[in-house]
Amino acid sequence: PLTMLLSLVVLLSIFLLISSAPPTCYSRILSLSKEIMASFKNLQNTEPVDPCVEMLPKLYLDIHNYCVLTKLRNFVAYPACQRVPQVSALKEKIRSLYTIMISFCRRDLVFLTDDCDALEIPILSPTDPSVIQS
Repeated sequence: PLTMLLSLVVLLSIFLLISSAPPTCYSRILSLSKEIMASFKNLQNTEPVDPCVEMLPKLYLDIHNYCVLTKLRNFVAYPACQRVPQVSALKEKIRSLYTIMISFCRRDLVFLTDDCDALEIPILSPTDPSVIQS
């Protein structure tokens, strides 16, 4: 009984160590890009929509597309909506993602394409809720 309890505690401890591993660069970039796209969608769906929000560039992020780096830079540099706090917060998240991608995770990234048009008119998938268009 005591040996079995001790074995169970050791097994649970190992499981907790494995499941609480720090995120990889890829998983951090993927989760942050999904968070950014969800924030953008939420910003667009908030009533009333500020006129400058309607003028923001489309935001579809595919972290496997090399052109996403340009997309991130351009969105942060977009001059409109500086007075809208949600847009400022979104731009900060985007700036963080860009920094992670070009510095901390630069060597870990593998871009599968460099099709910039794909980021402008993404293929909508009914199974992919992260695809967002303005």
